[in-house]
Amino acid sequence: MMKRRDFMQLSGLGLGAMLLPASAVKGYAVTPERLMEPGADVAFKKRMADIALNTTRSKGATYADVRIGRYLNQFLFTREDRVQSITNTESYGVGIRVIANGTWGFSATSDVTPEGIARCAETAVAIAKANSKLQTEPVVLAPQKGVGEVSWKTPLTKNAFEVPVKEKIDLLMKVNGEAMKNGAGFVTSNLFFVNEQKYFASTDGSYIDQDIHRIWPTFTVTAIDKAAGKFKTRDAISSPMGMGYEYLDGLASEKISGPNGLVGYRNSYDMVEDATLAAKQAKEKLTAKSVQPGKYDLVLDPNHLGLTIHESVGHPLELDRVLGYEANYAGTSFATLDKWESKSFNYGSKLVNIVADKTQPHTLGTVGFDDEGVPCKEWDLIKDGILVNYQAIRDQASILGAKESHGCCYADSWDSVQFQRMPNVSLAPGTEKRSVMDMIKGVDKGIYIIGRGSYSIDQQRYNFQFGGQLFYEIKNGEIVNMLDDVAYQSNTQEFWNSCAQLCDQDDYRTFGSFFDGKGQPSQVSAVSHGSATTRFNGVNVINTGRKI
Repeated sequence: MMKRRDFMQLSGLGLGAMLLPASAVKGYAVTPERLMEPGADVAFKKRMADIALNTTRSKGATYADVRIGRYLNQFLFTREDRVQSITNTESYGVGIRVIANGTWGFSATSDVTPEGIARCAETAVAIAKANSKLQTEPVVLAPQKGVGEVSWKTPLTKNAFEVPVKEKIDLLMKVNGEAMKNGAGFVTSNLFFVNEQKYFASTDGSYIDQDIHRIWPTFTVTAIDKAAGKFKTRDAISSPMGMGYEYLDGLASEKISGPNGLVGYRNSYDMVEDATLAAKQAKEKLTAKSVQPGKYDLVLDPNHLGLTIHESVGHPLELDRVLGYEANYAGTSFATLDKWESKSFNYGSKLVNIVADKTQPHTLGTVGFDDEGVPCKEWDLIKDGILVNYQAIRDQASILGAKESHGCCYADSWDSVQFQRMPNVSLAPGTEKRSVMDMIKGVDKGIYIIGRGSYSIDQQRYNFQFGGQLFYEIKNGEIVNMLDDVAYQSNTQEFWNSCAQLCDQDDYRTFGSFFDGKGQPSQVSAVSHGSATTRFNGVNVINTGRKI
């Protein structure tokens, strides 16, 4: 079967690691008012889609889908007492994908007129027929029954684009001011808002209109010791969410308390409170004790563990990465098909249950339908520690002997071809009632880690190293002091088999990224990872501050 990278090179149409910069987002600068204007109505989009579908069929396509997309972004950046930039962008156009002579073809246009769409459709078929000269096996799609005319929208109570820019800037200025009052030497704060208005139609008989909203508030606080020539930072412990501005208004506030005044948030976020605490903790980090290397039991907060899940479970269980279709961007995967076929590969301990889910409320990957028109769902990746499945889309399902796609196909823009992207991948919480303090009481020698830090993982997603934001030493069941210079090293199988205890659903929270990168040329996607606080026994910890 022709690999995706070969298809892209032949067609000459580009596809556009974690946390890429906001500059990766496409679009033209517009006014804030433009972001609130309605796009084309559904009737118009259906007429345009039918032109594309009819044209592709008349030119010999056996399958076609069309995506009409309007992508809106607003990003606000501040530093201390000033606004650095406010960016508003819009992108609008059509992408058409076809199968002709058993081969994929793709073309896109910003000319959203009957004539422009017909030309684009003809080009997509011509590309497929040209590619078919090198195709050795025909594309096989998992069957998908058309869903007719349907719609889906992110549940929200306050559209972030309708909130005045001044109100948003006032919030960021308050965040910065409180951080400075409480010991910060520097502070930057940002708000990211995204709205994807996507219309999908296919020759299967689907006409799907979706309105998707995402929000991400974040900051970095820096404390300085001028005499010692040192500085320490603490980032926000927020999570990007599939919500509206209600995430920031406090109406659904649900705080989760931890030791030493640490607080987590779920379904809402108090940005000012977190920045105030961050300034105090960044100051405390300046005098924190440097860690002694050795074996520790690690108690990992969800805001930290989400990144470890992303890199050591989410990416290696992408089927295209397993098959070698994805290799240049961050490598392939150790979790090869033979391990899955054995039905006995111990990815982790029996406590480890990893679920892929594109239906979980308020998460970044949740939509009604993927970019192949497949209804989104939940499925197991790891069950009782055993590898049981991967992430697959329509042209991959047959490789697994599956009868349907998992519904995890996505393109980051109308002019990008859709391909397999990571759904929300999460660690199921424990079933026994257990708080963070209950867990800490059972640890004799350990470290409690909060927040995402630097990380590294090899090209097969196996050997890795992770840091964090905050580290607390645990002795004889109690937190005794803050630590610094902490990172842990392990390999994926060893690490997940050391999973020894989980908190329950009451502690469950999500971590996420707006800018998960993949593909060549690269695309970005948004994805969440949920877990409760989790303990891993006997993990190797190194001191990152020691000079060799």
